[in-house]
Amino acid sequence: MKKIIVSGITTLALLTGIVGGIGAGNSVQAAQTTLKFKDVPSTHWAATAINSAVEQGYLKGYTDGTFKPSSPVTKAEMASILSRFSDQPNTSNPATNNFTDIPEWAKSGVSTAIQKGFINPVNYKGTLDAKASLKRGEMAVWLTQGLATVDSDYRQALDDVKNTVVPAKEYFTGNLAAADKNAVAVAMGTGLMSVGSDKQFGTDRTTTRAEVAVLIARYATVAKAKPVDFKGLNELRQVGLTGTNLNVIAPSYKKTPEKKISPSVDYGKVTDDFSSVRDKNLITDTNYADLNIKNWIIINTYAKGTDRSIYYPVFVDEGYTLVNGAFYSFAELELNVKSNKMTTLQAGSLLNSATINPLNSPNSDAFASYAGSKISDYTQKGVFTAKNIVYWSRGLLHFNKNLISDISLVTKEGPAYSVIATD
Repeated sequence: MKKIIVSGITTLALLTGIVGGIGAGNSVQAAQTTLKFKDVPSTHWAATAINSAVEQGYLKGYTDGTFKPSSPVTKAEMASILSRFSDQPNTSNPATNNFTDIPEWAKSGVSTAIQKGFINPVNYKGTLDAKASLKRGEMAVWLTQGLATVDSDYRQALDDVKNTVVPAKEYFTGNLAAADKNAVAVAMGTGLMSVGSDKQFGTDRTTTRAEVAVLIARYATVAKAKPVDFKGLNELRQVGLTGTNLNVIAPSYKKTPEKKISPSVDYGKVTDDFSSVRDKNLITDTNYADLNIKNWIIINTYAKGTDRSIYYPVFVDEGYTLVNGAFYSFAELELNVKSNKMTTLQAGSLLNSATINPLNSPNSDAFASYAGSKISDYTQKGVFTAKNIVYWSRGLLHFNKNLISDISLVTKEGPAYSVIATD
């Protein structure tokens, strides 16, 4: 996306911009008078983005010399800002602006934001609640819908992540609304938006003027990139589609050769596609419980910066590395316990695997901060206290040639998954 050009303004738009704290215009001279604000010191986390947004005409300060970076932005104001993204293409079949609650000054902006794909009236019931503060969840929806208009693969990504694991606390606590999940996943996968220090995305939190300034710059960067350029998004899509990020994090795995497969397994049913065994009952070594795997996350603790898994902050404490080049293996397990007195040791005996080990759960401070489910949540003195449980397990994926073995999971329905490292 090129530098966004802001169209000229009318007197009405200028007046409503001042009233709402958000202005429009392309006068560099006017913008320069608002580059310094009493409440935005150079050390402010969004100072550069704020000055840039003002310079480009998206936002302006108040007459008292302040910017009010922590003040919320209304839906009507944000729609007007999005309407000025001149390089944003129009949708091929835009919906009609049938909202009945749009202020006169914002009607044109809302209609343009709809044409540019940011807002879909079909998702509403005739009213936008235009004067209400825009929440972060809805902001994620608007921005990712805009990306889907720029590149159809972003639209495909929004569908691909439907069943993914979202690296936000709301996901692990069951508080991430289905209506927001896909957009939150794509927003996080592209780096457009992120979680806060409390590990929550904050879908119900209001969007501030400072955040809007930052998002304007980030959107321009993401919109000119391809979805495949974002490793985090690639992981989220793979987990959504197959249940694992193995092929993104450890691409040296391939389907296990027939000579290494147990003779009791029909090799014609063996695959390297994890989705074939995801959420299916597995054949276990013992019969204490029925078991299936919902998701399987691999993390390389040696990776740095952008090479890291998007799930690293969820499961691994900063600075911790495994020995012998091993990767972490975290599997989300679902158990249907058959015995009234099944122990954790008996759970561990279900699968004879160092990679997917039902006995142990993540023990990092990071995982605790995300409030992910652990085996200890369902046990007391080593005995399970519930029948139907879902929790995350912890194992190791080895690359030491003396420790490497195939990873095989055979379902009771027939399909089998088996892969082995090629290195």
